[in-house]
Amino acid sequence: MALVLKPPAPLAQVGQSTAVFLAGSIEMGVAEDWQTEVTGRLADLDIAILNPRRDDWDSSWRQSIDDPRFRGQVDWELDGLDRADIIAMWFAPGTRAPITLLELGLFARTGTLVVGCPDGFWRKGNVEVVCARFGVPLVADLADLAAAVRGRVGNG
Repeated sequence: MALVLKPPAPLAQVGQSTAVFLAGSIEMGVAEDWQTEVTGRLADLDIAILNPRRDDWDSSWRQSIDDPRFRGQVDWELDGLDRADIIAMWFAPGTRAPITLLELGLFARTGTLVVGCPDGFWRKGNVEVVCARFGVPLVADLADLAAAVRGRVGNG
């Protein structure tokens, strides 16, 4: 069974498990909770799922390096991305996902990404070009994203 970690859980709990980071649209009130669906599709695997969708997120936190709660969240995400063996990235239609676009740029060359980007995402063309350039698998729905992760785990 998969171990699911959310911030601020220590990433040391991952141990030697294959780690899958769920990067993608998280805009509260706009983006669906796609992380729960993907987690459910992968729950039977012996992996660690790193889900940055924090249960106790507080939108009043200043988005500043000087706010230790915000800084802790961002550091957890960056540490999780660095630790991940597989990064499952989802660009939800109707969202902007600027941080996810940033993460796509940071990790496109690493060989760890699988990306889901359906019609309706405002910058789908940019995502397609980056994925094509760097050989990143690109799918159009959450079922295929989970299947791509499952395939990577099986081949790892």
